Amino acid sequence: MADVHERLREWWDRDSHTYDRARSHAVSDPVEAAAWRSALRAALPPPGARVLDVGAGTGALSLLAAELGYRATALDLSPGMLARAERKAKERGLEIEFVVGSATAPPPGPFDAVMERHVLWTLPDPERALRAWRSVAPGGRLVLLEGVWGERRLLRRARDAAAEAIRRLARTPPDHHAPYPEDVLAELPLARLPSPAPLVEAVYRAGWRAVRIRRLLDVEWAARLHEPAVLGWLEHRPRYALVADA
Repeated sequence: MADVHERLREWWDRDSHTYDRARSHAVSDPVEAAAWRSALRAALPPPGARVLDVGAGTGALSLLAAELGYRATALDLSPGMLARAERKAKERGLEIEFVVGSATAPPPGPFDAVMERHVLWTLPDPERALRAWRSVAPGGRLVLLEGVWGERRLLRRARDAAAEAIRRLARTPPDHHAPYPEDVLAELPLARLPSPAPLVEAVYRAGWRAVRIRRLLDVEWAARLHEPAVLGWLEHRPRYALVADA
């Protein structure tokens, strides 16, 4: 497990140099940023709450939360990712606490909410992480901002192949510096999920309760707007907010 964590840290450190060139990673498009602010405001407690952003990366959601008036703490395994997030916060005059560390060892709370975006699939022990987050938000809320990335039906595979061909013809750089190593993916229980069902089950097993789910249609729409029309349609995937109580 230690080896997997170290390989993940190294992979994301390398990715920090190119991660923000994808507009949806950085949430650099103003329309998509506005959609994410609405999603955060709907899922989180009222502004002023203390929020832990796990796997904060280059800070997209921590920055948006701070703009909305939340007291944000950004946690990430990669020092390279957080260094970029910290620079952005300083440029925007936002106060955010930055912590380098594992998702399974969060900083002490209490937090009013713990949130993540597209992070649980990257964890070798997601249920351990979910329990750890509950321990630092004992009276708080869990907000998972996720998508259906692992559907492999024939139509989905055909759309992915067509999108890859278009990106190659247009010489569009990939969203990441390299693919995830297959042997690392094999160690990640929530990688390539075809539906939210396994994630809902993991949340309940970790002790959270009253799970509810909502499609992030505005985020999906905004993300498609800044892509070429055909590519946006081909790469479109459902996204959702999963919210639970401690």
